Amino acid sequence: MAAESPLLFEKAHILCYRTFDIAEEINLERARRAVSEDTRRLKLSRENGQYLQLPNPPLAYELGRRALALRDGPVTVDATARLFDHGAASIILRVPVVPGTSLEQLTRVADELYDSQALEDLALDWVEGVRRTIAPAVQGAHLWDQNESYTVIFAESIRGNPTAEELLEKADLARLLLGENGETPLSRRESEAVTQVRFSYTVKDLVVIDWNSAFVYEPSGSGDIPDLLEIANAQLLEFRYFDEKLDEHIARIHDEVQAKRHGWTRLFRSPYRTLTRQTLGTLVDLNEFIERVDNSLKIIGDFYLAKVYEAAVRRMRIPAWQGSVTRKQQLLAQTYGLLKGDVDIDRSHTLEAVIVLLIVLEIFFAFFNVFAH
Repeated sequence: MAAESPLLFEKAHILCYRTFDIAEEINLERARRAVSEDTRRLKLSRENGQYLQLPNPPLAYELGRRALALRDGPVTVDATARLFDHGAASIILRVPVVPGTSLEQLTRVADELYDSQALEDLALDWVEGVRRTIAPAVQGAHLWDQNESYTVIFAESIRGNPTAEELLEKADLARLLLGENGETPLSRRESEAVTQVRFSYTVKDLVVIDWNSAFVYEPSGSGDIPDLLEIANAQLLEFRYFDEKLDEHIARIHDEVQAKRHGWTRLFRSPYRTLTRQTLGTLVDLNEFIERVDNSLKIIGDFYLAKVYEAAVRRMRIPAWQGSVTRKQQLLAQTYGLLKGDVDIDRSHTLEAVIVLLIVLEIFFAFFNVFAH
């Protein structure tokens, strides 16, 4: 009996995303004018893509090529920058896959790329350049010390043109997505857990989504699904960023309240006036942020791309981070109410003191006039 032929990738590449929070807001039209290279707005190309709307599509432009050091030798990667109006900037590194690469070889390369420090350094260097280029177009410029990474193994052609079902049967996609290239097989339960979120529009295409990587087999070459995964990844980054900022602000409120609770200045004015204004500013900024992130992509139907996107959002645990931000937003709003109440009481006391002082002065001048005569 003839041995089963191995899977060989004839046309494929690996998309490595590194997404950074670089500003509170990016004016995409100003950024377009600041970038001298050709720019393009994201547009979904798949038929019936109108079920997903991009009110303010992210802006992309090419960064060029550089060498990336890998164990088997350096490879030349193409880089693209994509800017989101809610303040995120994504660096996309396109790593070529040599035609004829086997699944085992691809798994080994993917494993290296998942945790490559050289790739991390390259992306960081590029995002610094992006920040300088679009400086006139940003508000609240910064660079958060954390980023979101995501990897998409994108295959356009596999030898023998297997169907989606054949791929799932023949290829150990769980090991590929996890970067597990050891000899010991994964347990059946783990393999099923990694590959449980999968879709096929036709019998000839396949999408398998995990929390930090995905496998996309798309003979048409359409990049819609990697684009949707990138949007979801950028949303995850923003919720993580604001979750940390809320933690910092809540901790600062606690520290200031503890420090000023017994101060003698409380007899004359509330020590929380500045803190109250800062808290209100944070709440306003947060409301604007949530609005921009929610508007980055709108679902108006239940077509294939919409289902893939919603599944990716759940797989990346975005609802959990969004829920955390919402809870802390409510806590901050309650805290603002308490602080404002303290300030209002202080103003009431001040007004009462002024009234008492005026009465005392009026009595004093009345007695003064009587004794003067």
